[in-house]
Amino acid sequence: MQKNSRLFALCFVLAFVTVAHSQAPRSSSNFNAAPLVIGETFTISSKVLGETRRINVYTPPGYTKFSKASFPVLYMPDGGIAEDFLHVAGLVQVSVGNETMRPFLLVGIENTERRRDMTGPTENEKDKKIAPRVGGSATFRKFIRNELMPQIKMRYRTTDETAIVGESLAGLFVVETFLLEPDLFDTYIAFDPSLWWNNQKLVSGTAERLGSHPKMEKTLYFASSGEDTAEITRRFAEFLGKNAASGVRWHYEKMPEEKHSTIYHPAALKAFRAVLKPTVKN
Repeated sequence: MQKNSRLFALCFVLAFVTVAHSQAPRSSSNFNAAPLVIGETFTISSKVLGETRRINVYTPPGYTKFSKASFPVLYMPDGGIAEDFLHVAGLVQVSVGNETMRPFLLVGIENTERRRDMTGPTENEKDKKIAPRVGGSATFRKFIRNELMPQIKMRYRTTDETAIVGESLAGLFVVETFLLEPDLFDTYIAFDPSLWWNNQKLVSGTAERLGSHPKMEKTLYFASSGEDTAEITRRFAEFLGKNAASGVRWHYEKMPEEKHSTIYHPAALKAFRAVLKPTVKN
């Protein structure tokens, strides 16, 4: 009986291996498959950051079709292939195709030390524990301004119009840049920005920072989910309502039905339609 059981087990294993082998995917070379390409990628040896950074770029269909046309640029932190680049590129492609958004080049900045680059200095001890290094946002802005933007202008046909989009800590970086260095971009888009950083001092100092740029003409769109960031984001909106210069066009979108983990895509769809929409022709 024991011998028969072993024989049965051996036959079962052999049968399983045979089936598994027959169902295993064949090499793509047998089907003459080609790589699926949605854009371009290159690296920058950054002197500012002291490291090499990978940049992913999606060009809208009209970029190739209209070989002499120049396009505005939408920059995005968290722009790696394994981060947010693919779903935002798809959203840009669909939105441009159905004419709810103007054609933009999408420039994704892949992360190396995300929590270092997306945050400013902090006095909060808990903040300092989220990563080995934090507080590098000013240096990251310098990289964008002095190294990345000139590379994009050199490599692609671009207009002078720029925008930036980010969520969570990247949204914090977007809002911080709007308040501290507003001339870097024309349009700022932030979803569930981590405005709790540094004991919410970016928000509490909004009035003072807006006062130092009384004549700026910029666009700011921000949204919050139904989770913890909603209250502090609402307070930020109140400060804007009382202190923003008349040239600042801003909109706060409340999305209580969304979570922090789900807000990016639906909020981006609304934001692109609102602030990057096609120009109305007379």
